[in-house]
Amino acid sequence: MRFVYALDSKQTLPQAELVALIGGKAANLALMTTELGLPVPPGFAITTEVCRAYLANGWPSGLDDELTGAMRRLEDAVGRRFGDPSKPLIVSVRSGAPVSMPGMMDTILNLGLNDETTRGLAAASGDAWFAADCQRRLDEMFTQIVGAAVPDDPWQQLHAAVEAVIRSWNSDRARAYRAHEGIADDIGTAVTVQVMVFGNWDEESATGVLFTRNPSTGEPVLYGDVLFASQGEDVVAGTHQTQPLQALDSRLPAVSVELRHFADSLERHFADLCDIEFTIEHGKLWLLQVRVGKRSPRAALRIAFDMAEDPDFPLSRAEAVERVAAYLAHPPMISTSTGGETPALTTGLPASPGIATGEIATTPETAVTAIEAGRPVILVRSETSPDDVQGMSKAAGLLTSRGGLASHAAVVARGWGIPAVVGAAAVKVGEHAVEIGARVLNAGDTITIDGGTGEIFAGMVPRSMAAVPEAAALEAWAKELGIAISESFPPPPGTFPPSPRQATFPPPPGGGQEWGAAEPTLTSAHVLRALLIKGSATPGALAESLLSSLEEVRPVLDPLVGEGLVQRQADAVRLTQNGKTKGQALIAADQLRWGLENARTALDSFHALDLRVKEAVTAWQLRTVGGAQALNHHTDPAYDAEVLDRLSAIQQDTAHWMESVSGAPAELSWYLSRLERALALARSDQRFVASPRVDSYHGVWFELHEELILLAGRSRAEEAASGRA
Repeated sequence: MRFVYALDSKQTLPQAELVALIGGKAANLALMTTELGLPVPPGFAITTEVCRAYLANGWPSGLDDELTGAMRRLEDAVGRRFGDPSKPLIVSVRSGAPVSMPGMMDTILNLGLNDETTRGLAAASGDAWFAADCQRRLDEMFTQIVGAAVPDDPWQQLHAAVEAVIRSWNSDRARAYRAHEGIADDIGTAVTVQVMVFGNWDEESATGVLFTRNPSTGEPVLYGDVLFASQGEDVVAGTHQTQPLQALDSRLPAVSVELRHFADSLERHFADLCDIEFTIEHGKLWLLQVRVGKRSPRAALRIAFDMAEDPDFPLSRAEAVERVAAYLAHPPMISTSTGGETPALTTGLPASPGIATGEIATTPETAVTAIEAGRPVILVRSETSPDDVQGMSKAAGLLTSRGGLASHAAVVARGWGIPAVVGAAAVKVGEHAVEIGARVLNAGDTITIDGGTGEIFAGMVPRSMAAVPEAAALEAWAKELGIAISESFPPPPGTFPPSPRQATFPPPPGGGQEWGAAEPTLTSAHVLRALLIKGSATPGALAESLLSSLEEVRPVLDPLVGEGLVQRQADAVRLTQNGKTKGQALIAADQLRWGLENARTALDSFHALDLRVKEAVTAWQLRTVGGAQALNHHTDPAYDAEVLDRLSAIQQDTAHWMESVSGAPAELSWYLSRLERALALARSDQRFVASPRVDSYHGVWFELHEELILLAGRSRAEEAASGRA
C-alpha cells in the first residue's frame, strides 16, 4: 500500500492512474508544480488507498512513520518546524477525491496552532490580530468537523484532522451527492496536506476563485470572485459578499497581471475551461487548485467553437465537434425572460443560466416534500451548504441572498444545469416567508428566476427562446469533416428501419401474463445489481423494480443481509461496501462480455432519447400558456394525453433502440418492461410519470441511464461535465 505522495515527486504514473491514487486536486497540484513551474505551496497527498483501508480496518500500520517523514520534508523545504513556537509551520488538510465533489467533504485550515505557536506566528507576522484570527478559525473548524476541542499537540491535531477528512467521505451530504452524480462509493478520497498561505495576512492579501471563461455563456473573459483579507472558505461558503475579480486590477495590479498569465497558461495546457483557486499572501500569488470547470450547455458550445478557431489552442475542429456532439442533435436554446409589464422584484448575480419557475421553499426538507408531491420548487436560502444537497439536486432553481459567482450554490447549480441567481442582497430569507425587494412572499408562493440576467419575478413570466449561435457552425464543421452526428443518436420517430434481429433478452422475473411470461428464477445477482443502481429502496420498491413481489424477493434478500452484503436502514435496504463490490463486479463482468466500445456506442446513441424524455417530463410538470410557462395542475385532460402520447412515441423508439443494441446484458430489457408498465399506469394515475414514490417512467428511465453509464465505464459526473447528463 502506498501511503504518501509528495507533490513535487517526478511523475512516473499516467495521469489517470495518478488521479485515482491521489485524487484530482493533488494530481493537478503535482502537475502545476513539476511540469508547469507554477507557484504552489509545498505539500503531499495521503492516498486513496489509505482512505479505503481506514474505512475498512482503521488507521493503517505504518502510516504514522510516513506521515512524520513527509512533514519533516515540508519543514526542510520552508525552514519552519511543526509545533515550534519560534518558527511555526502551519498546514492545511483538504479532501480530494478522484472525481470532483465540490464542497461535499471536509477541510481544516491552520493546523499546528496552539497558544505558543500563535504567539510565534504573531511575532513572525508582526500582527497579533492576524495570528489570533487564524487560531479562531482553527478552533471553529476543528470543533465543528472533528467534534472535539483542539488539542495542544499539533501532531494530535494532524492525526485527528486526517481521520475527519477521511470519515467525511461517508457523510450524508457526500453520499447524497455521489448518488445524484453516479459516483462510486468505493473509490475513496485522498487527503492533501500543504503549507498554509494566508489570504487573511493583511490588506495586500486575498483569496479567490476564477474561471478562465464565463461558465454560463462561454464568453472569453475571466469570471470569478475575490475577497481581501480572508481565507478560502469565506469565498466558497457564500457567507461573505465578495468582489468581482476585476477588483484586483486596482488593488494589486501586478498580481492581477500575473494571475491572468497563469490562467491563460493553464487554459492552454488543458485546452479547456479551467476553474482555479488562488490565495495572495502579502502580495505573493499562490495557486491552490485547478480543474476543468463545469459549464452550461450553452457555454460548452461557445467554448468548443472559440478554442477550435484559435490557432494557439491545441484543439482541432474535429475534437471540438466530438466534445459537444451530445448537444448537436438537439442544440440547447438560450432562454430569456420577457417580463413585459412585469417588473423584476430585484436582481442578483446570474450564476447559472436558464429560466425556472416554482414555489418558494426555504429549507431542503420542504423542497423535497413539495417536489415529491409533483410541484416544482425554487430553493431560496441565505446561502447554501453541502447539507442542502438533497433539496438542491431536485429543485427547479436556486436563489441565495449571499455569495458570489464561485459560491457553493453557483458551482453546484452550473454543474447540475440548474438555473441559479446568487448574491441577491435584497432577498431576506425567513422561516416561512421571503422578502424580495419591497415584496414579502410566503413559502409556497410562485416566483420565477432568470439565471442568465439575475432577475427575480413574482409569479410566472413569459420567456423567449433562441438557438445558441455556435451550434450551426459546429454542425457545419461536422458535415465538412464527415462526422455523422445523426448516427450517434436514434433517428426521429417513425424512421427506424425494420430490425432483422430478433430480441434475445429473456423477460424479467415475476412479470406475469401482462408484463411477460417464461419467468426466470430471481437470483441474488438480480437483487445486488438493482440495489447498486437504486442506492437504497424499501423491499416493496425493490420488488417492484424487479417486476416481482415481496414473497419472491424476501427469500433472496434475507440471506444477503445475513452474509453482510445488504444492510437494513429504517424501512429501507442498501448495499454494504462488500455488497457494492459484488454489484460492481457483476457490472464489470457484463462490460467485459459486451465490450467497452459497444457499451459506449450504446450510451452515445441513448442521449437523444434521453433529451426527449427530459423534454416530455418537463412538459408534464410545466406547460406553456400564451408564451409563458405555467405549472401544470393537470386540469386539462387533452394536454396531459398529448404529453403521454409523446412518451408513448419515445417508448416505441426506445424498444427499437434496444433491439438494435447487439450483445447487451439481458437485464437491460427489464427496464423496457418497467417503462411499459409505468406508461400504462400513467394513463389513470399521474404519479407514474415522474413521482419518486412509485416506479414512475422518469424514475425507471434514470436507472436505465445510470446502468448504461456504469457499463460504459463512465460516471454521471463525467457525463455532466461533457454536457450529457
